[in-house]
Amino acid sequence: MSHDKALHIQTVLVANRGEIALRIMRACREERLKSVAIVTPDEGSPLHSRYADEAVTLVSEQPLGYLDIEAVLRAATESGADAIHPGYGFLAENARFAQACEKAGFVFIGPSAEAISSMGDKVKARAIALRARVPLVPGSDGPVDAGGARAFGDEHGYPIALKASAGGGGRGFRVARSTDDVDEAFAGASGEAERYFGDPTVYVERYLERPRHVEIQIMADSHGNVLGLGERDCSIQRRHQKLIEESPSPVLDEAMRTAMNETAERLAKTVGYVGAGTVEFLVQDDEFFFLEMNTRVQVEHPVTEEVTGIDIVREGLRVAAGKPLSFSQRPELHGHAIECRINAEDPGRNFAPTPGTLTAFSVPAGFGVRVDTGFEAGAAVDPRFDNLIAKFIVWGRDRREALSRLERALDDFEVGGVATTIPLYKALLRAPEFASGDYDTGFLERSGIPERITPFEAPDDETEDGEEIVVKVNGRPYSVTVPPGFGGGSSTSRQPRRSRGASSGHASGGSAVKELKSPIQGTVLSVGVESGATVEIGQLICVVEAMKMENEITAHRAGVVSELNVAAGQSVKMGETIAVIDDAESE
Repeated sequence: MSHDKALHIQTVLVANRGEIALRIMRACREERLKSVAIVTPDEGSPLHSRYADEAVTLVSEQPLGYLDIEAVLRAATESGADAIHPGYGFLAENARFAQACEKAGFVFIGPSAEAISSMGDKVKARAIALRARVPLVPGSDGPVDAGGARAFGDEHGYPIALKASAGGGGRGFRVARSTDDVDEAFAGASGEAERYFGDPTVYVERYLERPRHVEIQIMADSHGNVLGLGERDCSIQRRHQKLIEESPSPVLDEAMRTAMNETAERLAKTVGYVGAGTVEFLVQDDEFFFLEMNTRVQVEHPVTEEVTGIDIVREGLRVAAGKPLSFSQRPELHGHAIECRINAEDPGRNFAPTPGTLTAFSVPAGFGVRVDTGFEAGAAVDPRFDNLIAKFIVWGRDRREALSRLERALDDFEVGGVATTIPLYKALLRAPEFASGDYDTGFLERSGIPERITPFEAPDDETEDGEEIVVKVNGRPYSVTVPPGFGGGSSTSRQPRRSRGASSGHASGGSAVKELKSPIQGTVLSVGVESGATVEIGQLICVVEAMKMENEITAHRAGVVSELNVAAGQSVKMGETIAVIDDAESE
């Protein structure tokens, strides 16, 4: 990216949707830049498309137009954009996309294609980290097959972690706790890596049993300035995916904080990094080890913004325009910030995704409260996309004040029509370990807190009925469904009912209901049994992918699978019968 070209940025196409698209567009407006939204033909007019200065409909034959590089570039050309911001997810860490943008004459607002490629390949990233004198968890020097992973485990000891070379965000990650687990873990990691990243390559590392996941935000410009902006502790996770992030970390002292910032800066300089990025570490027993580098703005970037006062997204726009960083030294951290990801998933049903319409949506407000969202009441959580509804951030002068503010604001947060992670966060606040900051990446799984949350029960059908009307916005017609009584007289809004059971489980003898129904809508990735098989309670029946998550559907009763209605690659709807399990014949 040449400075001359970058200095002429006037219009930015945001190659994303939802809250991150809005976040970028607001920063564009503050920088006096025009923003362009993209939408797929069947999305209607989502919030980000209405906020942008212009919206372009993607023309693509792919199932998900946001992943179609040529379609995105055509939209940029049509709109007259001279720069493209990828946000996070979709094409954000796709080196081929960054290269295609620059080849087509667009400024790619992010690091170079070379940096994305180098740090996106986890095997290459480890080699670069070694050159930069970054501490590493012991691991393989390159890709491995199942035999190589087993040999590593036999030499270094178990457990071991098998990781996708092109992966990130917890995808393509499996743990083998013994030599007997290696084949299954390798198949799972490699298969998921192929589905998500188009690359089945896997490498192996020693698996740390109780680490903290702590990352350093960095900003770098094309003038040689690279600065760390402090840490975020991301150790509250489910399925190796972050749920809560906070800064500063409850466990870092100033010496380790400085060392981690310096290490992240050194790595970024080694790879010639420009833009916003994150270097992730595992911390255990007063040591830290390099995990990966994310070559994009992170979901949790607001946490750092709140404690540093630096607008990371706007800073990225300035850097892309060839300007130096607006700050010249590592900022001090002021106060304490905590972010909760409000996802449309049910903690009481093993975090099953719950797409649907938001029948109610009211966000908290007040001093020290921030909500980044791309949703509003009446909007639909689309199963094709990530299930993040909102990022909910609180700030306090210290952690105690931030926690009390979080508790109040969670009570003020209202979401109707779909399950969310809000009940989980309320329960976490009552856990002594979280309150004290004494937790690690495995805490949530060990705690049993999700299992104690009452499963969500969808609203009765009649509460979702409404009248379809046509409205015009800026002269364009839109078909919308409005609630009963909308616009005339009073109507009663009923909150979704919750089941009274402590879990979605069953008595020790299993459920009397023979039909096993899908709790989610998605695509069957694999089937674990055959028709006629004898199964036990909890035995895997199939794996269903929904909203970027793999969900294991297990037997709700013991017996014989008399009917199996699914196959790999098949789509299933919520409530659809997956299998029928009859009583086993007594001998």
